[in-house]
Amino acid sequence: MVGRFFRKPAGDEPATELERRIAVHPEVLAGEGSPVPTAAPAPKTPAAASGMPDLVAERVNLHRFLLDKINLAVLDQMEAEQLHNELRPLVRDYVKAQNLPLNAKELDSLISDLGDEMLGLGPIEPLLKDDSISDILIVGPKTVYIERAGRLKRTDVRFKDEQHLLRIINKIVASVGRRVDESSPLVDARLADGSRVNAAIRPVAVDGPQVSIRKFSKRPFQLETLVQNGALPAGMAKLLAAAVEGKVSMIVSGGTGSGKTTMLNALSAFIPHEERLVTIEDAAELQLQQPHVVRLETRPPTMDGRNEILQRDLVKNALRMRPDRIIIGEVRGGEAFDMLQAMNTGHEGSMSTIHANNPRDALSRLEQMVGMAGMPMSQMSIRSQIASAIQVILQLSRMRDGTRRVTAISELTGMEGDVVQIQDIIKYHRTGVDEDGRVIGEFRSTGIRPRFLSEISTIGLKVDMSIFDPTTRH
Repeated sequence: MVGRFFRKPAGDEPATELERRIAVHPEVLAGEGSPVPTAAPAPKTPAAASGMPDLVAERVNLHRFLLDKINLAVLDQMEAEQLHNELRPLVRDYVKAQNLPLNAKELDSLISDLGDEMLGLGPIEPLLKDDSISDILIVGPKTVYIERAGRLKRTDVRFKDEQHLLRIINKIVASVGRRVDESSPLVDARLADGSRVNAAIRPVAVDGPQVSIRKFSKRPFQLETLVQNGALPAGMAKLLAAAVEGKVSMIVSGGTGSGKTTMLNALSAFIPHEERLVTIEDAAELQLQQPHVVRLETRPPTMDGRNEILQRDLVKNALRMRPDRIIIGEVRGGEAFDMLQAMNTGHEGSMSTIHANNPRDALSRLEQMVGMAGMPMSQMSIRSQIASAIQVILQLSRMRDGTRRVTAISELTGMEGDVVQIQDIIKYHRTGVDEDGRVIGEFRSTGIRPRFLSEISTIGLKVDMSIFDPTTRH
């Protein structure tokens, strides 16, 4: 197995296992006097600065070190135990050469983790396990960026070659029944933990495969956590929680990466557990905590271009499934029409997200998407549908310093002539930037009390009226 596992060296095949190891791995001699392996040094981290080993960085380095030594073609044919046995001597020598203070149990754990990573998603597994990383952006086999605390940073992670990266991409998309090849070079998928994956390969990706992974926390964000992070003030959070529980239909609007799905997950925690929910998404990523949830996911066309299932088909079907609320991951087409119909016909409290830069733009986009449904409706009737179906638009923005904030809570109050009327309840005002480049601002109430307060008060939900005082800074 060793000869199959390691790549063959040039020249004659070494006769013994030790010779074979030395030939393919000359800088590590089994036993004493091993020089430092040629892996690139790990970047300084808080753990390294304190004298403790940074095992995430070391696993990345081990991957880089072993990529040129391993025959990737046989990885998929190996059992985990076989792989661990092959890795054990090399990892032991690496740990000894790097002077990592690991005991036998920690060494076995490192070997096990490394084996799982090689059988899993390869070099990016350590990044997936790092909860401080929110995005992993792969730009070809040699370049990987991460986003941490809203900032992009290049890493030392790399893949062996383009084929290695393609093997990882195919493993991801095959697990959710999708495919990616030259005839279908774009794909949306998800990981087992719900993280969103988008991949583009040649011929549309000129410089090799491009992969974007939007990670989701293993523990869904709570609204209290968003308050602690400064995304919104506590009074605003209580207002939104009451609105969700009181079945106020809501749209979460924002740009790419502004935290729309995170906010939708946080708000959904306030939906009563006795309700039946149906979620509709392109790639299932919502993490609802209710016991009665039906999750539906679109399906791309097969190779012959047939059997595609669109979000609109799923929304129509969801109406026949006796839902109390329908939650659409994102509206981006004709399904907007069916969503408005649902909100107007007994499914109040339904929610969705939409890409838009402000609440007024969100209404314009909704109007355009309803038009995409191809229904013979006038502009006036479309706007009337929107005004009667949606009560609140929650606007999110990603600031220049990488932080995400709720920038407006706006209520739709009906029609005046042929214009949908919107009134802002609370807005975020930027006031400047501090010495570290962080955006400074404050949340201000406009003094307007939302009309839905009278509706939710009839079911016993109370909101502190002081949050609507315009003289109060949140």
